[in-house]
Amino acid sequence: MTPPPRYQLDAFDHQILEVLAGDARLSNRKIAQALGVTEGTIRGRLKRLQEENYLRFTAITAPSYLGSPLLVFIGVTAEQGRVKEVAQAIADMGGIRSVIITLGRFNIHVVGMYGTLEEVLQVANNSILALPGVRHVETSISVKQLKYDSRLAKITRPFIPSDDDED
Repeated sequence: MTPPPRYQLDAFDHQILEVLAGDARLSNRKIAQALGVTEGTIRGRLKRLQEENYLRFTAITAPSYLGSPLLVFIGVTAEQGRVKEVAQAIADMGGIRSVIITLGRFNIHVVGMYGTLEEVLQVANNSILALPGVRHVETSISVKQLKYDSRLAKITRPFIPSDDDED
């Protein structure tokens, strides 16, 4: 049995996503005004985008709220044929923010935030390096962040509301 076709984004869906990329806190009413449609249209589209997992709203905590966390990058070399298995095992560990399978010097890149060097050592040496299939682990710790954006963002024209959009 073939699963039903997944909802395909149309040009209007992309317009909504572009507006939200500029400011995800905009009300449905303001999005509707900006795009020249009714609030109900926006509400319906947003509901469908969320149900189809094209869109998710979430609160993102500023790293400074956590005190002075260490932003850590861990490069992992796994045995060929075990990369996905190792990556999934790492993704299942607590404190890991991102696991990415890559080409290049490492076949897995891991990003995490930790309170102490001891925590970094525990994760890198005692948890990741101990996994079956891991051949090498190399850790880098951020010493100065010039820019850190915790969301993946599509580069779009910024949404600039006009003066008549004000409440």
